[in-house]
Amino acid sequence: MSSELENPMSLRIRALDMPQLHQTFLAQNEFIAIEDFLPTTWLEKVLATLPDLEGRVHRNFVPRHKKGGSVSRFDLDVHAPAFAELYRSPELIGFLGALTGQRLLECPGNDPHTYALYYYTEAGDHIGYHYDTSYYKGARYTILLGLVDHSSCKLEYQLYKDDPSKPTREESISLAPGTLVVFNGDKLYHRVTPSAEGERRIALTLEYVTSPQMNPFKRFISNMKDAIAYFGFRQVFRPGGR
Repeated sequence: MSSELENPMSLRIRALDMPQLHQTFLAQNEFIAIEDFLPTTWLEKVLATLPDLEGRVHRNFVPRHKKGGSVSRFDLDVHAPAFAELYRSPELIGFLGALTGQRLLECPGNDPHTYALYYYTEAGDHIGYHYDTSYYKGARYTILLGLVDHSSCKLEYQLYKDDPSKPTREESISLAPGTLVVFNGDKLYHRVTPSAEGERRIALTLEYVTSPQMNPFKRFISNMKDAIAYFGFRQVFRPGGR
């Protein structure tokens, strides 16, 4: 990675109060949102790839649950390697490890959701309330980064829904460009509200795990979910596992 991209990320992270962010993350049941996290150089680099990816967007529709578009890591690897570069940034991985208090690992190469783009670009694009259930043997952490947001869409979430000892707290945020959201997928109940005609919202998701192991049956279930709800069967069940 060039110093041109490396230094701004390091500078941004060094400016943050890591002990306070870690405590907030834990206090909010492993959830946090940080505005203006992504350095401008990184944001401009990934935004520059978006026009060439328009033809790669797979539109999906699951009645009563979700509607939108997605680009899997397989297409990003070929057509926009900047996303893989960001995903593997040592500075970013180190920051996320300190934030979560976990030793975070990359997802296996056959996971199409390792890093992916979500497109909300048609009227009614949305996703209903859900958990990002981990099919891995350990925890799976979801990272969302806002890239484009000319929309009324909100990320709505319910803190402590899985904790009977605390009252559920409902909140919402806009995913403005550069905004970072990090959460434990098994703990945050969340959704994205529907977009209106003419609106445009594009977000990047990154996934890290505490164990890259998954039994074959759960891998099949995970692949079927990704094929139906996100990327299509041709992307997920590619020859050679890619």
